[in-house]
Amino acid sequence: MMKQTVSTYVRRWLAGVLGLVLASTAFAAKRPNIIIAMADDMGWSDIGCYGGEINTPNLNTLAEGGVRFTQFYNTGRCCPTRATLLSGTYAHQAGVGHMMNPRNLPGYKGDLNKNVRTIAEVMKTAGYSTYMAGKWHVTPKIQPGGPRDNWPRQRGFDRFYGTIHGAGSFFDPNSLTRENTQVSPLTDEGYQPKGTYYYTDAISDHAARYIREHKGDQPFFIYVAYTAPHWPMHALPKDIAKYKGKYDAGWDAMRRARYERQLKMGLIDPQCKLTTRDPKAPKWADAKNKDWELRLMETYAAMVDRLDQGMGQVVTALKETGQYDNTLILFLADNGGCAEGMGRRQGIQYKDKDPEQLKPMTKGELQTDMIPKRTRDGRVLRQGTEVMAGGPDSYHGYGLAWANASNTPFREYKHWVHEGGISSPLIAHWPSGINAKRHGKLESQPGHLIDLMATCVDLGQATYPKKIGSTEIVPMQGTSLAPAFNGKKIGRKKPIYWEHEGNRAMRDGKWKLVAKGATGPWELYDIKADRTELNNLAEKQPERLTRMASRWESWAVAALAKPWPWNNRKK
Repeated sequence: MMKQTVSTYVRRWLAGVLGLVLASTAFAAKRPNIIIAMADDMGWSDIGCYGGEINTPNLNTLAEGGVRFTQFYNTGRCCPTRATLLSGTYAHQAGVGHMMNPRNLPGYKGDLNKNVRTIAEVMKTAGYSTYMAGKWHVTPKIQPGGPRDNWPRQRGFDRFYGTIHGAGSFFDPNSLTRENTQVSPLTDEGYQPKGTYYYTDAISDHAARYIREHKGDQPFFIYVAYTAPHWPMHALPKDIAKYKGKYDAGWDAMRRARYERQLKMGLIDPQCKLTTRDPKAPKWADAKNKDWELRLMETYAAMVDRLDQGMGQVVTALKETGQYDNTLILFLADNGGCAEGMGRRQGIQYKDKDPEQLKPMTKGELQTDMIPKRTRDGRVLRQGTEVMAGGPDSYHGYGLAWANASNTPFREYKHWVHEGGISSPLIAHWPSGINAKRHGKLESQPGHLIDLMATCVDLGQATYPKKIGSTEIVPMQGTSLAPAFNGKKIGRKKPIYWEHEGNRAMRDGKWKLVAKGATGPWELYDIKADRTELNNLAEKQPERLTRMASRWESWAVAALAKPWPWNNRKK
């Protein structure tokens, strides 16, 4: 009798242990791998599944097999976007209300705060392996041998390859870093491509490598931060050649064609009219230097094309390793198209002396300049309307008129918080987690970068801390987007807010409050009826405007957007 009782007890105990193991295994399998991939300075309409003519078959396929958000928002600028994405807080709360220049104000330290956690740090609480490839740009500490406390490896990432700084040459990036060591692309033992070194390819190759080299049963989180298609307009000749003649009809025709495709796709309601061409851009018929302008857009398209090819490599790696079905891929952009006039003055401007003399760099020499003075092989970098874009010895932006087309059908650009500056594509693709009935569907609930941390915590079953040691951690500001993947309400309880360079906005349901600059008047729009912000209701609804403006002011103080440094205003 005693033996039977012990035997029964042992069997029950073993069954219980097995049940726990099976439950744990099921739980682990349920949690997805998560990849967040982000383009840099790419307009809302540039990729094919958002109305663009650029060849993006891989992103289009992800959209067809997933969900596209039609009202997802970034912060309007690269550094604040990255700080917000990483922390799940508003950029000012993370200390990066502007760029990396400290302004002696709590929201404008220019360095990622220690009282926020990165997604990588949080996801590690759930056993995730964490990897990053690409642009960091949330710390001013970029010098070799200097402090690294805010570099990716010190902020939760197990592996890192990319640039600590922001923009730079695609053929010779500045602050190029492997793990914690800055490297030359020519002598980096960890990566030597067969052909020309090109940063977009390097980012994609490393993201795919992380997937293939991932070990163990726990899931992974990968942050893929492309620098394409941010200036300079650098692309590989074979990619540029694909777009020869593609834009010969000019930016006006390009905007109209994109808008028509967006209407057919249902991305834009027919009652939302196309904005007029920016008055600072000439009619295409009146444009000067047409061949030069066309080369800029051809190069820009080639950069987006190459990014898409890289996303294809990531998908291939997922399929080859059996990780495809249970991986959530989120693809977005850090701000709208960029109207900055980088390198667009008439006449050739040389970035170094003695332009006819070759002065090669050594193979192991580190590139430390955002705009290099010379290429690796010694050629002087040139700018101006007499210099064709594309090669490593050129350095241009594509300019306001093409950016206006990139942001079709919206107003404004990077820097501003009208729809053209802050609207981002967001593709969500997850075969195991998004019902097939939702594939190819559009999701109109507004979302924001603050929601990405909440989404990762939700799906990864991670623990977001209230305190680390004696440091109080800023609470998550967003709402998980996961319910929206399958057509459910996300249950947002608070408005969404923006502030950048004094440009201000607030989104509360269908209503948007927005202003240009620190002293510009508030404008009010019904975004459901007027997504392109053409019918300002400020005078017709003064009470609503006043209520929303008051709420924005309260948020600005609480979130450290104020006091601000713009126009010497402190309130």
